[in-house]
Amino acid sequence: MTYEFDFSAVLAQWPQFLEGAWMTVKLSVPATILGFIIGILFAIGRRSSVRLVSAACGFYVEVVRNTPLLVQIFLVFFGLATLGWKVTAFAAALVSLVINVAAYSCEIMRAGMDSIHGGQIEAAECLGLSKPQIYWHVILRPAMENVYPALTSQFVLLMLASSITSQISVEELTAIASHVQSDTFRPFEAYILVAVAYLALSLLMRAGMWAFGQLIFTRQRRLKAVE
Repeated sequence: MTYEFDFSAVLAQWPQFLEGAWMTVKLSVPATILGFIIGILFAIGRRSSVRLVSAACGFYVEVVRNTPLLVQIFLVFFGLATLGWKVTAFAAALVSLVINVAAYSCEIMRAGMDSIHGGQIEAAECLGLSKPQIYWHVILRPAMENVYPALTSQFVLLMLASSITSQISVEELTAIASHVQSDTFRPFEAYILVAVAYLALSLLMRAGMWAFGQLIFTRQRRLKAVE
């Protein structure tokens, strides 16, 4: 039995796919930024000498990392509605993605912070730097530089995982593919096109993260220039 590919009907729906891709971007970019900021705060909390703070941050991280993202989305979407807070599907999806990526960012950044040698911190203290200055110049920036490839991969995975939000009717790429295939009766072609779209978005995101890294991490470039 042979199958004849016919992308014409699917490609005719390109405005819908474009809208779906834009929705994926609108979910992924804010979730990445907010999740990363919250993840840094939780990483600092996990390294805190206050046991209650460290334990609370650790509990959050373990719960999020050991439960499925789809369950988290359902808990936020249906849970908030049960409590009487009416939120849109987009808002619930965004909150869920932020909660999820923050936990993973926390562990990645904590590993980066732990990689900073204690002698560097002691030297900064001897120079009279304040705690915020030490955290920014001696711990955070070098830690982020050390784990930047891992962060990039995690943020790309977040973008790909946003496809799950179609389960609560968010009109992103996967949801659009479902609509198109039901209209055209061409599911294979529709999902091939969506796979290509996700691949393109992943490559664009990695390129953007690489360019951003080149902009903010100048130390490595200086070291290579000296060599």
